[in-house]
Formats: sequence, C-alpha cells, structure tokens
Amino acid sequence: MTPRRRAAPDAPTFTERARRQQLIDCTIDLISTRGYPATSLSAIAERAGLSKAAVLYHFSSKDNLTAAALTQVLEEFSAHVGERVARETNPRDAVVAYVRAMIGYQQAHRRQVRVITEMLLDDHGGTRLKTPGSHDTHGRLQALTDLLMEGQKAGALREFHPQTVALAIGGAIDGVIAHWLVHPDLDLDAAAAELVTFTLNAIELRD
Repeated sequence: MTPRRRAAPDAPTFTERARRQQLIDCTIDLISTRGYPATSLSAIAERAGLSKAAVLYHFSSKDNLTAAALTQVLEEFSAHVGERVARETNPRDAVVAYVRAMIGYQQAHRRQVRVITEMLLDDHGGTRLKTPGSHDTHGRLQALTDLLMEGQKAGALREFHPQTVALAIGGAIDGVIAHWLVHPDLDLDAAAAELVTFTLNAIELRD
C-alpha cells in the first residue's frame, strides 16, 4: 500500500485557506465600494466578523492583504483573457478575441475593475499610473505585443512596430473603460465593436 502523502508542515490548512479567501473577498468588496484609503484593517475585520488580531494572523498588514486581493483580481483577469485568446487559431481572430475579452471581463466585473483603479492609479478611476512607466498590468502589454509579433511572423498581419501598436490598442481600451466607470450609461457593447474595428484597421494586411 502506498503511504498517504502528508502536507508540508507549514502549508495552510483547508480552514486557513478558506479564511484567507474570505478576507480577500471582503477586501475586494470594501475597496470597490469605499475606496482604497477607507479600507482599513478594522473595516475588513468588521466585514468578515473577525477581530483585527485574527486578520493579522493571516495577513501581517493591510498592505499584504490588499496586495493579495489585487494579485487575485489580476490573475483572474489575465486567465479570462488568456483562455479566450487561446481558443483562436487564426492570429487576426486571436487579437480580436483579446480586445473583446478585455472589455467583456471588465464589463462583467466592475468591482474588480474598481480594485485595479483604486490601487494602481493615482486619480481614482482615470489613467495615470502611480508609477508611470514601471507597471505593466500583469504582463498585459507584453502579452499583446507577443500576440501581434506572432501574427506578423505568420504573415497574417501587416508590418508595424508591435509594442507601439500594443500601447495604442491598450490605451484605447483603457480610455473606454475609464469613461464607462464614470459614465455607466455608455454602450460598452457598441464601444467594444468600435475598438475591434479600430484594432483591425491598425493591424490587418493592406493591398
């Protein structure tokens, strides 16, 4: 009989993992409704029905807890986009899937978008990064640049500077989402269609 493997001595138990997830969920809720500055450890503890000491048992500081919440949001966002891009075999369709997935995720996950804007932007929903030039949201720019380069190598896209075009497409997406966050009556489906047209005009082969 093969002996059962024991978990690593310092590995969190199922209960501890569940509690950590509860705290992350509460943090996302609070940041999305109150904003990052008002999301204190005391507020998180109250929302979770725990003592502040219990929160600190799982996360040693507010910074560690909010960083964990942001990491989860970015990983889920990245996975959503990556899965939809991976379904496409044609480079052109993969880029279109990227644009639609970027808009679609944010349309369906407004709370998570608020976490990103609260924690990474210095104008609470605008477009100015707290550390301009030093942050590529979860490798987003590089992922799109690589996608464009692959399309060029396959001969499916025209010749252009991939990073510059990736910046233009990413900036257009960010601009639409920033406007939508302030003006939720914006028809985001129509905006997504226009962004696809904008993107195809930038990357498609020309006669």
